Amino acid sequence: MSRWGITLPLTGVPLAAHRDLVKELPDLGFTDVWSAETAGTDAFTPLALAAEWAPELRLGTAIVPVYTRGPGLLAMSAATMAELAPGRFALGIGTSSPTIVEGWNGIDFDQPFHRMRDTLRFLRSALAGDKVTEKYGTFEITKFRLERPPAQPPEIMLAALRPGMLKLAAREADGAITNWLGAGDVPTVRAEVGPDLELVARIFVCPTEDAAAARALGRLLISSYLTVPAYAAFHDWLGRGDELKPMHDAWAAGDRAGANAAIPDSVVDDLIVHGSVDHCRERVQSYVDAGLTTPAIAVLPTGADPIETVRALAPRP
Repeated sequence: MSRWGITLPLTGVPLAAHRDLVKELPDLGFTDVWSAETAGTDAFTPLALAAEWAPELRLGTAIVPVYTRGPGLLAMSAATMAELAPGRFALGIGTSSPTIVEGWNGIDFDQPFHRMRDTLRFLRSALAGDKVTEKYGTFEITKFRLERPPAQPPEIMLAALRPGMLKLAAREADGAITNWLGAGDVPTVRAEVGPDLELVARIFVCPTEDAAAARALGRLLISSYLTVPAYAAFHDWLGRGDELKPMHDAWAAGDRAGANAAIPDSVVDDLIVHGSVDHCRERVQSYVDAGLTTPAIAVLPTGADPIETVRALAPRP
């Protein structure tokens, strides 16, 4: 089945005001709604609403950090969504970043790979309804059992950027979720997880023919994200290290404007889909053609009505 996802909620649209759009999404050809969790809405509440508004849609978190909820609470949240949307919910988990985990939540960002692996293994047992008493490498659980285990445990997907985490996803998870990549990068990521694992990617789409405006917004986002160590290492691995070095140097020197200016147009155009709506739709399809299973379109603000933009970006029959 060909998948076509959208990231909700939309920027500037109140959560309750998404109701009519969400109800319409299946008829438009969308198959998935994916949420995010940074400093806006939590990941689960928008999906709980979508589960009631459009029971046909598949729902996924991309992603929930494994540090900011305790393992038991994370299992309860996932079980609740799996009860609301049986067989239609995918739990995407990730390590997030030191800024979010330590700076915003006061939690140590320690041993991210092992914390992800341990959380995945705990969730497998807990969501199956098992009573869990286990010493994991990064935490210990004593006599935890869900009171309402889901009749159908959700799929668990891992946010993964480089070979180690991608291979963990291929070995132990139901899919991998990636972010901030161009269509030409998909084969590199796909090679690490094999041909059959579901691969989800959030794709940033700015539907405007004002290339200068799209690139200006893209530069702000790229310098904010790709200076995070995990994303910097990801793009080193993808082969953009030399192109992004001037940005990193300026950022390290405290020159934010210089960092933005140092990002080449070619990098922005790789990582931010922009142009006419038809062109944007074709660019998203190029990710699928390159080996992506599930695009999760994230609409960037252009001044146009974002709800109408989502309608326009629906897949062509």
